Amino acid sequence: MREIQKALAIGSHPDDIEIGCGGTIAKWVKEYGVEFYTMTMTSGESGGIPEVRMKEQEAAGRLLGVYKHFWGDYKDTKLPLNNDLIADIEGVINEIKPEVVLVHYHQDTHQDHRSVATATITASRYTSNVLFYEGPSTYGFAPVTFVDITDSINQKYGALYAHNSQVSKTNVKNLLITQIAEATAIFRGVECRAKYAEGFMPFRFFL
Repeated sequence: MREIQKALAIGSHPDDIEIGCGGTIAKWVKEYGVEFYTMTMTSGESGGIPEVRMKEQEAAGRLLGVYKHFWGDYKDTKLPLNNDLIADIEGVINEIKPEVVLVHYHQDTHQDHRSVATATITASRYTSNVLFYEGPSTYGFAPVTFVDITDSINQKYGALYAHNSQVSKTNVKNLLITQIAEATAIFRGVECRAKYAEGFMPFRFFL
């Protein structure tokens, strides 16, 4: 892949980005000097107090070295797949002109994730590299591109812990989101012969 100067990660809710690609963000910022931007489309009000969740997102971004965070103005669980959503995402892409966009995979049981993934495909049509990341609600995900996050896994954990209101809110009793993240990173690491990794499925990948 060609040299990356700017990248953008997009998520539907606070903590989506950290779960899916937090290790990659931390690594690219620290090791390659990438100017990394993030965009969250809702304040996650269905899962907590909006003001708290927004502060948690900003704190997580600082831990990962995010250059700037953008907020959408959409309702949690009610993200519409329409021209406005596409235009809002495209507006940020046009403003920062990233070489890489990371976003949810479109096969996901959460309707917001599906809407954002599909909207981003259109909004990023002039972006060289568009990669899908995974999360606990993703299905049918078979990554063929990997990032070794062994040296940035602790930053990923730290960013997830910054979402203090959400750490224990998983679909499995007594299982923390950091434990899910670790299990996923170990499994993806085995696939690419690394201790810890994040996996991606490319929609478009320009070598």
